[in-house]
Amino acid sequence: MNNFFSKFFNLKNDQRGKAPRASVQNMASPDDGSTVVKDELDRKIDMLLSLLVEYYGSDKLVIKAGKMEALQLIRSPIKGERVLALQKIMYDNPTLTAVPEEKEIPQLLDQLIEKMSDLLARRSLEADLEQKIADRLEENHQDYVQDIRRQILKEEKKGYETPMEQQKREKLEELEKVKLTQSVMELLRPDCLEDIVGQERAVASLLAKLSSPYPQHLILYGPPGVGKTTAARLVLEASKERPLSPFRQDAPFVETDGTTLRWDPRDLTNPLLGSVHDPIYQGARRDLADTGIPEPKPGLVTDAHGGILFIDEIGEMDVMLQNKLLKVLEDKRAFFESAYYDPTDDKVPPYIRKLFEEGAPADFVLIGATTRDSSSINPALRSRCAEIYFEPLTPQHIEEIVQRAARRLSATLGEGVARLISEYTIEGRKAINILADAYSLALERSQQPTKAESDDEAEAGAADSDKAAESTDTASGVVIERADIYKVAQVSRLSPYVTKKASDRCEVGHIFGLGVAGFLGSVIEIEAVAFEAHEKGKGTVRFNETAGSMAKDSVFNAASVVRMVTGKDIHDYDLHINVVGGGNIDGPSAGTAILTAIISAITGQPIRQDTAVTGEISLQGRVRPVGGVFEKAYGAKQAGISRLIIPSENTKDIPKHHLGLEIFPVSTAQEALDLLLAKEE
Repeated sequence: MNNFFSKFFNLKNDQRGKAPRASVQNMASPDDGSTVVKDELDRKIDMLLSLLVEYYGSDKLVIKAGKMEALQLIRSPIKGERVLALQKIMYDNPTLTAVPEEKEIPQLLDQLIEKMSDLLARRSLEADLEQKIADRLEENHQDYVQDIRRQILKEEKKGYETPMEQQKREKLEELEKVKLTQSVMELLRPDCLEDIVGQERAVASLLAKLSSPYPQHLILYGPPGVGKTTAARLVLEASKERPLSPFRQDAPFVETDGTTLRWDPRDLTNPLLGSVHDPIYQGARRDLADTGIPEPKPGLVTDAHGGILFIDEIGEMDVMLQNKLLKVLEDKRAFFESAYYDPTDDKVPPYIRKLFEEGAPADFVLIGATTRDSSSINPALRSRCAEIYFEPLTPQHIEEIVQRAARRLSATLGEGVARLISEYTIEGRKAINILADAYSLALERSQQPTKAESDDEAEAGAADSDKAAESTDTASGVVIERADIYKVAQVSRLSPYVTKKASDRCEVGHIFGLGVAGFLGSVIEIEAVAFEAHEKGKGTVRFNETAGSMAKDSVFNAASVVRMVTGKDIHDYDLHINVVGGGNIDGPSAGTAILTAIISAITGQPIRQDTAVTGEISLQGRVRPVGGVFEKAYGAKQAGISRLIIPSENTKDIPKHHLGLEIFPVSTAQEALDLLLAKEE
C-alpha cells in the first residue's frame, strides 16, 4: 500500500512541474517486443496504468478493460489510444471512441490524475470506515462475551451483581432510610372491630358469614366512608381465631378496586383472572421465548387462594369481567388458553403444562363493596353472594368517631367541636379529615410564642434539644376549638350537610317529608299556601315545575282526599305548593305530606315540626307503602326529627325505636292527620 501511494505522489509531483525522477520504463511492444525510451507523457500514461493495476488488481483490471472494450487500446503503442483506454476504464464509459490528439493529451492526463486522486480518496475513506466497523464489531463481541460471563457467574454464584446493579441497590437502600411519618388516615384507622362505629349489625352479620365452616361470598352496600373495607379486613383477622373458621393464619387479604381492573377482550392482559404472555409479542421469559412456549401469568384470584379477594367499587367493574369472574367462582380454578401451547412438546416445563391442563387454584371468598345500588351488579353474581347493607352514620356516630380520633391524636376537643364536625359530613373518613386539618391549625397556633415568651427564650438561649422536648409536650396538649373547624370549612369550601332542622313549634302549611337517594335519606321541606279564589270554583293549583310526574299526580290525589276529609273543594282556593329548594322530586311517597300541607293551608291548622312523614296517598284516603323507609329514618334523625310516621305495611322494614325515633305506623290519611296536626288547646 505504501508503494502504491508513493507512485501516486511521484505522479502528482510531475504534474506540478517538479523535476521528474530519472526512470526508464520498459514495455513490450505488441508488434516486435523492442524496448524504447519513453518520453514524459509515456511515463505518466504508464504510471497511471500501473496505479490502476494496483488499485483494481491485474485480474480485475483485465476483466474491466474487456468490458469497456479497452483491452487492445491499452497495448497500443499510440499515446492517444492508450489515453482513450484509460478514459474508458477510469470513467467507466465504453461509449468513448474519439482518440485524443497529441496536443490534447497533457490536459487529459491532468484530468485523469485528478480522477485517480478521487478514487484514492474514496479508497482511503472506505478503508477508515471498514477499520471502524471492525473495531466496533470487536468491541460488541467483547461486550457480548462479558455478558455471557456475567450470566454464568450469576447462575453459579447466588447474589452476584454487577457494579451498576450494586449502585442501583444501594440507592434504593438509601431511599428506604428516608421516612417522614405515617398518614393521619393510617394512624386513625380502626384496628379492632369495636372501633367501627355505627355498624354493629353489619359487622355481626359479616363475622357470622365468614366464621362459618362454609363461608359465603358477600356484597357490601352502603354510602362511602362508613368502614366497609376496614370491616372486611378486620373480620378476616377475627375469623382466623374462630375454631370453625376455614381460614388459616396465613390466609391472604387481596384488595383491589373495580374501577382500575382494566382488561383486554382478547385476554392479552387480565390482572384479575390472569393471562398468557405469548413468546412473540408479550415478552415471555427468554428461555421460553426461544423455544416458542407461552408463559401463563396467574391473576389476583390465584393470589387470594385460601383467603379473601376484596373488590372495592365492584359495581364499577366491567360487566363482561363480572361474567368471567362467575366462572372462577364456580370452578374455584382459573384456566388458561393459548394458540401457542403445544401439549405434545417435550420442552414445555412441567409447571406450565400443569397450569394449562389443570388451571391455577382460585379457592377464595369474594367480598365486593359498592356505593351504588344493586342494579349495578350482575344478577348472576348477586345470586351467588349474600348481601349486607352498611348503614349511614348519624350525627351521634360522627361525634363518637371524632372523639375517638382526638384521643388517638392526644388532642383535646373544645366545647361543641365534635357536634360542629357532625354538621358538615355524614362520612367517618371525611370527619377524620376535618379533624386532622383542624389539629394542624391548632398545633400551629400552640407553637407560636407570644412576644414575652420570645424575649425570654432569647435571653435564656435554650438548647435545640430543649426546644424539641417543649415542642413535643405542646403537641400532646393541643386544644382544637370551634374556630379551627370554621377555618377548615372556609378553606375547604364546606357547607353544613343538613340545613333543615326540626323544632318544637308548629307552623301552618309547612311539613317535613322524606326522600332517599342511593343509601342516604334526606328531609324534604314542603310548604303550601291557600287563598280564597276571586270566583268560587275557579281557583288554581300551582306546583314545582321541576317535580316529576308522579309527584304531580300526588297533588291531584291529595286534592280528592281533601274534599273527602274536610268537605272543602280546593278549586275554591288559589293554592300554591312548593318544595323548598326546588328539589327535583319524583315518586308517590310525598303524597301524605302534600295532603297534610294542603289541609293545613286551607283550614289554618298548624303542623308539628318535630315530625316527618312518608307514604303514598290513595284516592280512598289510604296510606300506601313506599320504599327506602330504613334510609329515610336516617335522614329524619340527621335533621333532628324525633317522630316518624310511616305506612303500617312498612312496619316490618324498620325496627321499633330505630335510632331513638318514635315511629307511628298509619293506615289512613285521617290517622296521619291526627298525629301531624297540632291539637287545639
